[in-house]
Amino acid sequence: MATKQQRLPREVRERQMIDAAVRVFSRSGYHTASVEEIAEAAGISKPMVYIYLGSKERLFTACIHREADRVVEAVRAAVHADEPPELGLWSGLRVFFRFVADNRDSWAVLYQHARTQGEPFAQEVSEARRRVIEEITRMVVAGTRLGGGERIVTERDAEILARIAIGAADSLSDWLLEHPEESPDGLIDRVTNLALVGVDRYTTGDIQPS
Repeated sequence: MATKQQRLPREVRERQMIDAAVRVFSRSGYHTASVEEIAEAAGISKPMVYIYLGSKERLFTACIHREADRVVEAVRAAVHADEPPELGLWSGLRVFFRFVADNRDSWAVLYQHARTQGEPFAQEVSEARRRVIEEITRMVVAGTRLGGGERIVTERDAEILARIAIGAADSLSDWLLEHPEESPDGLIDRVTNLALVGVDRYTTGDIQPS
């Protein structure tokens, strides 16, 4: 007789396994985490993890792919063409930092644990990082384009800001863990406002795009 887990659609079971794996990997790291621990966290049997996702290596890779997709989707959804430049950029950066604050396990796996593992994950992490940087760069460009199509920020500077945003997200995540009294929203406001100071200097002509 099929168990409750076995009656669930395959994609639901896989999602539950990856959700559990992200929590376990973020807490224990790749080498310390075990498939048994992940199966227990997911409320399933260890053999089922191997049947659906294979080895621990493949499971960790699936986590990297899924969490990169989630970041990209969150940033993409934040871009609204009808917003004025300063509001569009603020909204986009805020959504990105909000995602990191609300999904610290996800960020820990994607950018703190995965990038320190070397092979065989180096290429997966590099590709995930490239996708996230490209999406944030696209968001910055879209969020700083004037009504006539002129750009306030060049594409190169937009990429630099994207890389700064990713570094800031790491610091934001660490800061929130070290300062539980700090409100995520308050910290997000600080970071996005600081990021927009440089953009505002472009709009006032203090800095000319190169």
